[in-house]
Amino acid sequence: MNKISLDYKEVSIVIKDFIKTYVKNSGLKGVVIGLSGGIDSAVTAVLCKDIFKKENLRCVFLPDDATPNIDRKHVDLIVKKFDLKCKKIEISNLIEETRKCCVIKPDETALGNIKARVRMIILYEYANVKKSIICGTSNKSEILVGYYTKYGDGGVDIMPIGDLYKTQIYELARYLKIPDEIIKKPPTAGLIKGQTDEKELKLSYDSIDIILQGLENKIQIKSIAKNANVKESEVLRIKNMRINSQHKRRLPMIPKLGTRTPGYDWRVPTQLG
Repeated sequence: MNKISLDYKEVSIVIKDFIKTYVKNSGLKGVVIGLSGGIDSAVTAVLCKDIFKKENLRCVFLPDDATPNIDRKHVDLIVKKFDLKCKKIEISNLIEETRKCCVIKPDETALGNIKARVRMIILYEYANVKKSIICGTSNKSEILVGYYTKYGDGGVDIMPIGDLYKTQIYELARYLKIPDEIIKKPPTAGLIKGQTDEKELKLSYDSIDIILQGLENKIQIKSIAKNANVKESEVLRIKNMRINSQHKRRLPMIPKLGTRTPGYDWRVPTQLG
């Protein structure tokens, strides 16, 4: 299976029109983006820069003790290269205070999720005050396998790059002239020291995306495994990750009683009628 080829000029136009229309119909002024130093947030910020005046595109960097130094440098690089407005706030103290208040001592994974949710709280407070929406930075690969924190980095208003696989994000980044050192850096959630996406997912994004594209197109498991050069058990593992993370991609379930039920019939708040 070949990678899906896209016209990234057209992709950029579609995404920017989507963001602009959503913000306009929401009656708000701009967007808030959580910068991380990684490729996804860099791509999202640069796309938004072409839409909004500087005062209506607000980036926030919220590092803690586990944030790699290279990510700190790359945030500075993106901010300088693209002339972005960015606030930086260390949140290690907030993480520690939250940890102390937990009902049970959090393990490494739970503490990582706390970090993501603390960031969500700060971003939403900022967006509330500045009459803005939260522009998420998750890509399709992460969304489909559930590789994000529910009500953390998944707690956003829109996900404009959410229908692009990670390997497609790399291509879009090159089109947008994101610095090579950011594109080539191993992707990481930055929640645990030494953590990388591919190490945690136990496959490269090249393989994961071939698997996910195969599942999307309903190709047989055996053929997907051959195309991705992996065992069939790995295809099934990724498929199960997608199935088991369905709850992250939905509003809380509501029993249908009325004619138009929230989340089923009234899906997009910016639609009229």
